[in-house]
Amino acid sequence: MKLIAGSALFLILTAFYPAPTDKSAGNGVDLPQVQTPTFKKDTVSISKFGAVADGLTLNTSAINKAIEQCNRIGGGVVLIPRGLWLTGPVTLKSNVNLHLAEGALLQFSDQRSIYPLVSTNWEGEDAVRNQAPISGTDLENIAITGKGILDGAGDVWRMVKRSKMTDDQWAKLVASGGVVNDKKDMWYPSEQSFKGANMAVKKSGQPMTYYEGIKDFLRPNMLSLLRCKRILLEGVTFQNSPAWCLHPLLCEHFTLRKVTVKNPWYAQNGDGLDLESCRNGLVEDCTFDVGDDGICIKSGRDEQGRKRGIPTENIIVRNCRVYHAHGGFVIGSEMSGGVRNLYVSNCQFMGTDVGLRFKTTRGRGGVVENIFVDGIDMTNIAGEAILFDMYYAAKDPVPQHGESNELPEIPVQPLSEGTPQFRSFQIRNVTCKGAETGILVRGLPEMAVKDILIENAVLQSRKGLVCIEAENIRLKNVALLTPAKTVMQLQNSRSITLDNIRYVDKADLLMHVSGDRTKEIRLLNTDTSRAKKAVETASNVPANALTMK
Repeated sequence: MKLIAGSALFLILTAFYPAPTDKSAGNGVDLPQVQTPTFKKDTVSISKFGAVADGLTLNTSAINKAIEQCNRIGGGVVLIPRGLWLTGPVTLKSNVNLHLAEGALLQFSDQRSIYPLVSTNWEGEDAVRNQAPISGTDLENIAITGKGILDGAGDVWRMVKRSKMTDDQWAKLVASGGVVNDKKDMWYPSEQSFKGANMAVKKSGQPMTYYEGIKDFLRPNMLSLLRCKRILLEGVTFQNSPAWCLHPLLCEHFTLRKVTVKNPWYAQNGDGLDLESCRNGLVEDCTFDVGDDGICIKSGRDEQGRKRGIPTENIIVRNCRVYHAHGGFVIGSEMSGGVRNLYVSNCQFMGTDVGLRFKTTRGRGGVVENIFVDGIDMTNIAGEAILFDMYYAAKDPVPQHGESNELPEIPVQPLSEGTPQFRSFQIRNVTCKGAETGILVRGLPEMAVKDILIENAVLQSRKGLVCIEAENIRLKNVALLTPAKTVMQLQNSRSITLDNIRYVDKADLLMHVSGDRTKEIRLLNTDTSRAKKAVETASNVPANALTMK
């Protein structure tokens, strides 16, 4: 299979899937130009405000004073020189570029008490949390650049599952302090953290005294940007975040370039990048090695997200690498405001639980549409290489030992504003060497996953295709290289075209079809003689549901 080189992306865009294109990506389509910030050359060093790089002095006041002064004089560059700089929460200001010199380590304090409780947002809803280590609200023209490192001291905030530790690691963790639950399968960094995890915490709407007793449980995201415009993150490394690492919310015109995000692989909620209700952005040449989803697109959760009604749109992601995440490129599950016009190209996912992960659940609502993916290479994927799942259960995508991942029998529900939709995806030129399942499409009985094209793919996996409650799905020139007895399984799916499907010799069964709502299944240009049996249909499949040519 020959991949399209560089950023020659999405060459076939039909009138049925109207979507603008970005000329800078080389694909001939016009997206709104992403505006980048510009700054005065004036530079001020935090050292001039009394900051000391000894790893002991708390430099919160000095750093924030330098940023405030730079903002007052019309903007410029605030320099963090080489050295180890200890600090509490840092607040960004408009027209300021916070520049970390090579060799600079901005170490956020592990003293949880110095991060005040604030009204903010958590997982798509209004919430009270601890102030983020670095944050900005209603700003314009801001940047964090350089070759330095920002460390969020996440270890003192995060709970840890016993199943994700070796015996020696677990013993050291428990000996360090904190609290272990009665089942001895979860460690918490403090009594407050343990208390919060074991109560039904109301995210918002309560007096601050309510949250003070569980303050340690309310972990902050590391970088929180709210309603900001013209943002640049370039060159720096963000690591060890308490919860999500980078969280732009309701932001416009952002660029992430050559950024590295690192979290321990066991980091609970340790997402790399979460773009929520943002528009007009570019993410390129970035590396994510994290404990939850790598590059994630969101737009609010359930009723609050639908009421906000602001989709994430007009985003280009290209030339990025993701390691050890729950998902490489992810949409959802908090996508209630919608997602549209996303372009993902030339990315590598290595050792992630899922490669391309599109997830939602009943109650979310929202429409995800016009998603274009081209040139994805994956290795050692623990779960699905390509996943559309409308039954997201807010747990790890790969079951822990003893857990089941089987879908329970769920009856049809009436359509409502809480019914989510996935439609109009084009995925081309994908390779995967090693996965549990090549492609899993799992829609709702009342709302199928619709209008999906997967073209030119080579997927080596333990299972091939599983397609449940789907409509207008087309696989063209797809190799499903699996040792499974059944290469493809279709259930209650409609208007499915399987064109030039390749598979290993002497497969027991090429395709199993079931479900009384199954119809218009077309198997085209496929050599069925290489399988011991071409097709098996369950007794409840309507007559003439399958066509083979």
